[in-house]
Amino acid sequence: MPVSQLELPRPEHPVDIIERLAAHNEWPFDRDEEDEISIVVAGSWADYNIAFTWLSDLEALHVACAFNFKAPAARRVDLITLISLINEQMWIGHFDLWPSDGVVMFRHAILLAGGAELNGPQCKTVLTSAVRACERYYQAFQFVVWAGKSGPEAMKTVMLETMGEA
Repeated sequence: MPVSQLELPRPEHPVDIIERLAAHNEWPFDRDEEDEISIVVAGSWADYNIAFTWLSDLEALHVACAFNFKAPAARRVDLITLISLINEQMWIGHFDLWPSDGVVMFRHAILLAGGAELNGPQCKTVLTSAVRACERYYQAFQFVVWAGKSGPEAMKTVMLETMGEA
């Protein structure tokens, strides 16, 4: 039997775990298909649409976190530069710009090859990491698109750490 056809049984579908996490936190979610769920999580800057997709052939749970932000074609080169600078800072996951519709999103995958099991803390960590990354760099994307800043200029503005609240 080819390796690509070898599937180990899983005690629980990975997306079921995500659905329980969303229900427990009272996040709105939509699950029309067995292998995919979409969750809406409120952040400080925006509401984040987070899609979890189980890719059985890869034994991976793909996570994509997007915010309501469309990049105009005229600003996409600067956005790609910014994304490159941001991705150099990332330890987990990365940002992408989907060229067909100009959507910026954070992406990551949890590999569960060989029958590794997904658990709640893993799900919570990857979801939290996605939202934190989007929150951290949201303003940089805004500076590039709406203030006409270059990628390096926008990056400098978000690298300042603030303490407390005004």
